[in-house]
Amino acid sequence: MAKRGRIIILAVVVLAALWYWFRPELAFIDNRTDEPTIEGQLLLRGEFRGIAHETSGIAEVFRTAHGGQVLRLRDFMTSNGPEVEVYLVAAADAPDDETVTKSGFISLGALKGNLGSQNYVLPANTDIAKYRCVSIWCKRFGVNFGVAPLTQAP
Repeated sequence: MAKRGRIIILAVVVLAALWYWFRPELAFIDNRTDEPTIEGQLLLRGEFRGIAHETSGIAEVFRTAHGGQVLRLRDFMTSNGPEVEVYLVAAADAPDDETVTKSGFISLGALKGNLGSQNYVLPANTDIAKYRCVSIWCKRFGVNFGVAPLTQAP
């Protein structure tokens, strides 16, 4: 009976670790975020496309009246997951995981929601001529959910 008890305890520990690592419940839970529209000059714009997960919406970079820069994800949709972040990538496009990791990136922080519109303040002096792509990046698994290459706004 003691051997069976140890096996059950080990199975529970393994299942708990797997649950923590993969967070399967997030596949069924949407997190909607709807932040206010940014007032300012539209500098860059791009449309999201899915890489590892279906992703859609618009990415826009604005210069605010105070001279700061803000990334807005508008009408955004992607999969939910553990440790998903918003990256600005130092490349014109990021069609795979390797481009993100080898080109260099700036993390703008955790994705606020997998649905809706949301804003991310760019660090001061971010060179938007260098960082020309937005990646929705799963940090835990090193996976590029989706990207939006940025081009000059009309």
